[in-house]
Amino acid sequence: MRPKVAVVGAGRVGTAFALRLKEKGYPVAAVASRSPASAGRLAEMTGAKACGAAEAAREGELVLLTTPDGVIAVVAEEISREGGFRPGQFVAHASGALPAAVLSPARQAGAAVFSLHPLQSFATPELAVDRLPGSYFTFEGDADAIPLVRRLVADLGGILFELDAAAKPLYHAAACVASNYLVTLLDLVLTLAERAGLPREGIFPAFLPLIQGTLQNVGAVGPVTGLTGPVARGDVETIRQHALAMEKDAWELYRLLGLHTVKLARRKGLSPEAARELEKIFGEVR
Repeated sequence: MRPKVAVVGAGRVGTAFALRLKEKGYPVAAVASRSPASAGRLAEMTGAKACGAAEAAREGELVLLTTPDGVIAVVAEEISREGGFRPGQFVAHASGALPAAVLSPARQAGAAVFSLHPLQSFATPELAVDRLPGSYFTFEGDADAIPLVRRLVADLGGILFELDAAAKPLYHAAACVASNYLVTLLDLVLTLAERAGLPREGIFPAFLPLIQGTLQNVGAVGPVTGLTGPVARGDVETIRQHALAMEKDAWELYRLLGLHTVKLARRKGLSPEAARELEKIFGEVR
């Protein structure tokens, strides 16, 4: 028997978990959200009832707190005060940054608590539902929850990592770089290419094959061997021309990335002389 699920927080992640778990045979019993409209929509899609957070939690054997990170602890405390947690329950949140310990009110009530973070980017609820299956998931929390978590992730077609609570900040920082800062880099691509005269609407289609090829290279051989371009070649004059052509706002990010890229290039075999010349250029603050 799969446990009855209660979802508190009907945003992108909560919607994805609720719909995919229902698809895999987990009965979704109740949904709560700070937005009654969101709770109502998700309840209708899953056949659950929409209600308050504590009432929803009482309905669930597995309670998923998929609220924004900043209110997970507050919501857990509110549910606890209203008797929403009990022994034998499993209570989880989906934050990549916060430890399972923020669910201590549930643990004190006798529930097993854990965090289960999907290592994926969910820009919309629809994309969240599509991308959840096949994702990697990271678990941290009570050992009693591990058998359930392994079954959940297997049912979602995912792959499971287990983390210590102390490692979560670095793990989440890595996820931020892989997702959020990649968006920042792509915005820099857009800025530079547009200033070079390329039509804005054509920039991403033009650069996408290069981006995808680079990701495939790194996936196949790692970042050091996969590094190409003027820094890897020690092409000092090309980098100097980049510096001369670039405006201050773009140069600041470009040069910081360049300094780290020199370190990668050294590991690949860049000569010390070329590395020093490149570091000199990249060290110029405007």
